[in-house]
Amino acid sequence: MGARGWGLALVCCLLLAFACGPALSLVPPVQQEQPEQEGTTEPPPPLDHADRAEEKHDKYSPSQGQEPPASQCFRCCDPAAPLYQAAPVPQINITILKGEKGDRGDRGLQGKYGKTGSAGARGHVGPKGQKGSMGAPGDRCKNHYAAFSVGRRKPLHSNDYYQTVVFDTEFVNLYGHFNMFTGKFYCYVPGIYFFSLNVHTWNQKETYLHVMKNEEEAVILYAQVSDRSIMQSQSLMLELREQDEVWVRLFRGERENAIFSDEFDTYITFSGYLVKHAAEP
Repeated sequence: MGARGWGLALVCCLLLAFACGPALSLVPPVQQEQPEQEGTTEPPPPLDHADRAEEKHDKYSPSQGQEPPASQCFRCCDPAAPLYQAAPVPQINITILKGEKGDRGDRGLQGKYGKTGSAGARGHVGPKGQKGSMGAPGDRCKNHYAAFSVGRRKPLHSNDYYQTVVFDTEFVNLYGHFNMFTGKFYCYVPGIYFFSLNVHTWNQKETYLHVMKNEEEAVILYAQVSDRSIMQSQSLMLELREQDEVWVRLFRGERENAIFSDEFDTYITFSGYLVKHAAEP
């Protein structure tokens, strides 16, 4: 063996000594001296079960008032076995490991609406508030008007066709809704209107006229042939829409038909006015 071999052997012996030393120190002194006394002393008499248990208890249990040696071994089933405390677990200070505060994340999606809860109890009446300031003045109530009254001072005889009675005297023509050239009233304010027609008949001639609404005959004014002339009238109420027309028509000449008047007096009149606007309740 070379120097290297002797060195390895010495290292192995040292390792064995370190490994077996603690185990040999745990053997009780009584067991180490027992082989030396076997040759000089006689074997002890056999012990029964109770004596063995007592001897075992005396051997492995320390006497009163004495602490067991540090190197002595104990069984877990022996009475008064020392309780070994568990090694404390090392505590880590988390504040040392805590990093800096991160950036704020994006806002998440809105969750679903929850169920509607029951209505709560009615609260107490609050204190009366202060009087508010006066508001701005409102607009004036818009009133709607429409009215006309016209007359004719010339007589009119029938012809082979229908004739529109045209008037030559204007008494009232509010906002010019009655056209003196066409002899027609044009509705610019829709609503309910009242109309009245007055004529003077001619001796020995028939009087036959219609109050027209657009192209329809609304009412008739008629007087039979008579030896004397009389005043004849007709009146009615019509519901008109915007752009409706109301006028007077003389019947065509199947029979001798005429209305009387002269330049000194007005015998023929036609009047109308608005009673109720269509927008009013």
